[in-house]
Amino acid sequence: MRNTMSNKNLPLRVTPLVEARFGLDGGAMFGIIPRPLWGKTNPPDENNRIDMACRCLLVEYGDRTVLVDTGIGSKWSDKERGIYKIHDQDDGLRAALDERELSTEAIDDVILTHLHFDHAGGVSEFADDAETVRATFPNATHWVQRRNWSWANSPSARDGGSYRKLDFGFFETSDDAPPLELVDGIAEIMPGIEVLPVHGHTFGMQLVKVETAEHTFVHLADLIPTSSHMRDPYVMGYDLQPLVTVEEKREVLYEAAKNDWVLIFEHDPKMGCARVEHDERGRPKAVPVSL
Repeated sequence: MRNTMSNKNLPLRVTPLVEARFGLDGGAMFGIIPRPLWGKTNPPDENNRIDMACRCLLVEYGDRTVLVDTGIGSKWSDKERGIYKIHDQDDGLRAALDERELSTEAIDDVILTHLHFDHAGGVSEFADDAETVRATFPNATHWVQRRNWSWANSPSARDGGSYRKLDFGFFETSDDAPPLELVDGIAEIMPGIEVLPVHGHTFGMQLVKVETAEHTFVHLADLIPTSSHMRDPYVMGYDLQPLVTVEEKREVLYEAAKNDWVLIFEHDPKMGCARVEHDERGRPKAVPVSL
């Protein structure tokens, strides 16, 4: 679906924001790829964890402010923080927003690619009593694919640990919960912002395509979590349908190279944005872009 809105209605600015850094098992992140290969670009620590980022996206119109994903959030025990190596965290993205003279209350819309804890954990926070869960962005309309909402509320035994109802359950239990909009399939949910569902990683995940006057940005979520995952067999062990991931990845990379899209890697610890080129063997590679 091509955006036909005039440029004055398109987003003015797109800014990647890192909410936290954390670590996950390198073997799980690279599936069938042997450690001697993925370890060259993503060296593991003593517990076999690789460095990862939680990279959100701030999209600003003249009168509207949108956040894509919310990071891992602050509702973690010390033990859990140790397991996931959570560090360098900006709770609620407050510092990053403060630098832009924004507050969490000023966010008008939150688009969630899916409800895994490292993407939607920051959608809520503990209140002052450290027990009650409340919305981090109380004035925002929250957007998620209907299929992912259903799956998150009744996941399989295989991926149940990735969905924490502590993060998003307040939408159904709290009288003060902000609006939740469930999206069905491909949709332009606001001028210049289109969501594209993909199902290889988990059912109902959505990529977020943002059109500005100068560039087209695509936030890749977990379809291609880092720049090291661009080649076909580099698929996470977490993916529910790895062969579907391969086909979805090929399609997105083809369109990205053809149309000069700027891709946003949610979990790459160093490279946040890139264009796609192909090497002498026809394999896709990431060419870093500075925003």
